[in-house]
Amino acid sequence: MSSTYQLTLSRDAVKFIAKQERAIQERIRKALIGLSVRPPIGDIKPLKGREKLLRLRVGTYRVIFEVNHTEQVVYILTIDNRGDVY
Repeated sequence: MSSTYQLTLSRDAVKFIAKQERAIQERIRKALIGLSVRPPIGDIKPLKGREKLLRLRVGTYRVIFEVNHTEQVVYILTIDNRGDVY
């Protein structure tokens, strides 16, 4: 049985999405929806040296996030270009 988690975006993540072209906004939105389902959908890997943090690859963009399984919340911490996010 799959469940859904609530998505919570940081102010920086919201600003980044707002600055993008509509097609990129839609692509990121679809990727974020994939994070809200269990099991999550997407190219997800843990960040090396950063306990609890994960990254989602969306083309040349990276979404850095943390999951709280107790509260069933996915915290989107930042979204940026691949070279700038790390």
